[in-house]
Amino acid sequence: MLTGISLDAHPFAEDRPLWLGCLLWPNEKGLSGHSDGDVVAHVVCEALLSATGLGDLGSVFGVDKPEHKNITGTNMLKQISQVISDAGFQIENVAVQVICQKPAIAPRRLESQSALTQALGSPVHLTATSTDGMGFTGRSEGIAAIASALVVKK
Repeated sequence: MLTGISLDAHPFAEDRPLWLGCLLWPNEKGLSGHSDGDVVAHVVCEALLSATGLGDLGSVFGVDKPEHKNITGTNMLKQISQVISDAGFQIENVAVQVICQKPAIAPRRLESQSALTQALGSPVHLTATSTDGMGFTGRSEGIAAIASALVVKK
């Protein structure tokens, strides 16, 4: 069994839709990024790459790769799942926590957890917290997420 961890954070960006946890959040300010900015999908991918030693998000989906411009979090998870499987690993589960003041995650937590699990093809457990007004997430300047992953060598 191998474990990996990751932390990611994105600032809010004007004139972008918010994609978070493989869901579109209407009427919310989006996140910056080369992709759709889905910080939850990104941190899940990074934790899995950390566990397997297969690089990092930049080495797989780097900004130097125009074919990945605006790639969706859903597609990133599907591709990472395939990369990990091709390398001889099986994903056991991923736990991810979103850190933000807004949007409120609780009303869509299970929906997002289901979308993440479906995209990855392995269980993803999602929780959320705030920083009670402290730091950039507390000032509603962006969203952060932290994840841990468990994989096994086939």
